[in-house]
Amino acid sequence: MKINKRKILITGGSGFIGSHLVRRLLELSNEIIILDNFSTGRFENLRGVEDRISNIIEGDIQNLKDIEEALDEVDIIFHYAADPYVKDSVYNPVNNFEINVMGTLNLLEVMRKVGIKQIVFASSGGTLYGDVKMDKIPTKEDVQFNPISPYGASKASCESYLSAYSSSYDFIVTSVRFANIYGPFSDHGVMYDFFHKLKQNKEQLEILGDGSQIKSYMYISDCIDATLIAAENTNTGFEAFNLGVERVASVNEIANLVVKEMNLKDVEYIYTGGERGWVGDVKRSSLSIEKIKSLGWKPKFTLKEGVRKYINWLKEHENY
Repeated sequence: MKINKRKILITGGSGFIGSHLVRRLLELSNEIIILDNFSTGRFENLRGVEDRISNIIEGDIQNLKDIEEALDEVDIIFHYAADPYVKDSVYNPVNNFEINVMGTLNLLEVMRKVGIKQIVFASSGGTLYGDVKMDKIPTKEDVQFNPISPYGASKASCESYLSAYSSSYDFIVTSVRFANIYGPFSDHGVMYDFFHKLKQNKEQLEILGDGSQIKSYMYISDCIDATLIAAENTNTGFEAFNLGVERVASVNEIANLVVKEMNLKDVEYIYTGGERGWVGDVKRSSLSIEKIKSLGWKPKFTLKEGVRKYINWLKEHENY
């Protein structure tokens, strides 16, 4: 089913990934409604397209009335609103649960009551699968969940409810399990962290853990392309798609790329400790993307190209 000329609700539409999705869906002649409490998103992320958005509701997925207002005559929901901070979830797991799981359940219940059937859910690849055995890397979509952070557990719980609502109420569900997504409008993550640390100190860079952590890093426009292909190819039931790239990189390699793009030399790396950057950090995450590739998608940006574009954007937006 092509996603064009539809009425679409995007929860978390002012956030990093959500705001890019807003722009792409507007290009496809869709009518867009946003529900966002702006706790982590920014209105400035929508600058230049705000007049083309039908309705921006400053509301919360923990409030049923806000959801009911946002869902008026909507065809599809892209559910991106969440508490996105993995590290913080370790210290405040109840808050993370209430926003991510209860907020999602609230949305599903209002959908069920008003008769809306299709939802695309922003899930997480690395945190959902957690520490997997080497023979399960790259990790396919059918590997058992093994979250090691409350954030990962919240995404696993949400997917369980989404699967249940698909089976019980004939919902059409696309779960897109993201790798580490980066690019313009991202205000967290390892590249953002390194850039701002190096702006403060051009001679030393603190790296959480020992720098050996291996992750998949995906540029934002590739992520949006893959998301729409996944959604358009989910016609019944529940479908999950890993969204990432085949090439993984260590945190040390990311540091090297950022240092190079900032035209710095002889930077000393200072490591904080062991193989995890923080409690709940996945040591190695490599997602199998064979399923999304089978639909004709492939990434357009190499890691080097993507990092260059993002760092150049950060240079132009130093106060972001």
